[in-house]
Amino acid sequence: MEPCEGSITLIVNPRSGHGGRRVLWEGLWRYLKAKGLAVQIRHTRCLGDARVLAQKAASDPSCRMVVVAGGDGTVREAADGMAGSGKPMMIVPTGTENLLAGEVGMDDRLAGIISTFERGQVKTVDLGMVNGRCFTSVVGVGFDGQVVRRVNQRRRGHIDYYDYLEPLWHTFWSYKFPSLSVQMDGQDVFSGRGLVFVGNISRYALGLHLLGRARINDGLLDLCIYRCSGRLHLVKHAIMTVLKSHIACRDVFYATCRQVIIEATSKDIPCQMDGDPGPDLPLKIAVNRSALRLLVPVEGRPIGVRRSLLRAFR
Repeated sequence: MEPCEGSITLIVNPRSGHGGRRVLWEGLWRYLKAKGLAVQIRHTRCLGDARVLAQKAASDPSCRMVVVAGGDGTVREAADGMAGSGKPMMIVPTGTENLLAGEVGMDDRLAGIISTFERGQVKTVDLGMVNGRCFTSVVGVGFDGQVVRRVNQRRRGHIDYYDYLEPLWHTFWSYKFPSLSVQMDGQDVFSGRGLVFVGNISRYALGLHLLGRARINDGLLDLCIYRCSGRLHLVKHAIMTVLKSHIACRDVFYATCRQVIIEATSKDIPCQMDGDPGPDLPLKIAVNRSALRLLVPVEGRPIGVRRSLLRAFR
């Protein structure tokens, strides 16, 4: 899909990913310029910039589409700014995990990105809202949120998978698994020690089928609750998730819904959204249906574990 007229706004997070990813957005920029298309490059400098830049592009009548080069946090901010505008957005995945890009099958090679620009299709997708804040992929409460919090506290620039090893190890031995209560579409569905995930995509970190039944455009959220009281229980859940068998387990609750409320009696239970620290509990999570128009590969499919691992250590 190529815009017939008007300019393209290219929003770039220069801190995202390792230096080798820079060639993706620079290569796309050179390709667009060679085709005679007007491109406005906008670099982010701090948190929130991508949302502001996307909002400006969405309200600019001369802008026909937005391209976002960054990781999940940058994409989330840009999606928030573009939501409801009707203008298409395309992702150039330059982050560590690239959850939304992986869900729609975006290539992380320049040739594939150019192919999507030329021959891709515009797909209308849902977004999520947690305490009034936008997310594109997954909200995690508990152990997952604590790992992300530790990674963020240690962050001094771009991150890679190795930056998760020490926080993951430390959290595994120190996390206390506090009690949570979960309400889904007005009904109480869980109370006790556990891990909660709410999302809009079927694949999670490293391509795991965490919310394996999720569809990005079905107008619903997928809710997965692991009843979990200790480390051995956590290891069991991890193994079953890798084997794609966790949904059938008796101590796992899985359903689709439109709204989720998560509360806790304990204070300071961490939450993450799209791999960044999220708001404090209690959480009110809802779906924003058909909020974003996304330019994606015509036959794009969610990226699985094998392909995610190849990307991670390439």
